Amino acid sequence: QVQLVESGGGLVQAGGSLRLSCAASGSIIRINAMGWYRQAPGKQRELVAVITSSGTTTYLDSVKGRFTISRDNAKNTVYLQMNSLKPEDTAVYHCNAEAITAHHMDVTIDYWGQGTQVTVSS
Repeated sequence: QVQLVESGGGLVQAGGSLRLSCAASGSIIRINAMGWYRQAPGKQRELVAVITSSGTTTYLDSVKGRFTISRDNAKNTVYLQMNSLKPEDTAVYHCNAEAITAHHMDVTIDYWGQGTQVTVSS
């Protein structure tokens, strides 16, 4: 199994910053990609940002220029630097990893963290 541990969420005022971290552990052979999703109450879950092992990044349009995703492949850790936060960024943020493990080496499986709350006040 793969365990994802998230940290860095909290309450900030609009215009503030937060840095989310997610560390993966377990019988990992390879992580193809890691990313962040978010879901606000009553709204659809959406992909915020994703980064592949080669460094290719993708961002939700509404966070481009404000959020930056990065990774440390040696530590199986992904980060999300969030600047210029807006109230509409308020959501539970979940870390996701697409990984190959020692028990399922022929396929990739998505793993999810427990989520961390980000609240931005106006």
